[in-house]
Amino acid sequence: MLLRLYPENPNQKHIRQVVDLLEAGGIIIYPTDTVYAMGCDIKAGKSIESIARFKGLNPKNPDLSLIFHDMSQLAEYTIIRDNAIFRLLKRNLPGPFTFIVQANNQIPKMFKNKKKTVGIRIPDNDIVLELVRELGRPIITTSIHDQDEVIEYTTDPELIHEKFRGFADIVIDGGSGKNEASTIVDCTGVEIQIIRQGLGVLEW
Repeated sequence: MLLRLYPENPNQKHIRQVVDLLEAGGIIIYPTDTVYAMGCDIKAGKSIESIARFKGLNPKNPDLSLIFHDMSQLAEYTIIRDNAIFRLLKRNLPGPFTFIVQANNQIPKMFKNKKKTVGIRIPDNDIVLELVRELGRPIITTSIHDQDEVIEYTTDPELIHEKFRGFADIVIDGGSGKNEASTIVDCTGVEIQIIRQGLGVLEW
């Protein structure tokens, strides 16, 4: 199913429709402030494993990130003891960044690597933020890649629907996506490191 939503004012009835699907364990494709992504409810174990296999990842320890609604929700699932890191997150979120931070015991075990860390996102996109707010907990996020290595990411939601409709239950059309992924920032070491420069320019 292809569902049109407008980023500036997402229809609440449609948001609820998507959240009902998420609560039932469905897989969705949605816009972010960077590329289109696929995901599901953090509690939907079987769907998480399906997404991991689809992406060629270890389903028992997949390298997937989570989307949060805001900093207060983020605090429920992570441990950020360093004030400098907290200020860095607050200064740059919502925005096109994936921050790797320490996870707490609210994060399912399958998301924690040996260092017990997790990638987190608060995208500057009201569609996905409304979905997470209505759901009341994080959703999985992993980018939609294109088979064409030159393009790397599919940006047209109708083409995404054509390609992924056999896998995802709903594809949300939120307009054209971007063709550059988020900047990944590792906040778990002695020094903060940018490990992939993407769309986001970090404000220190």
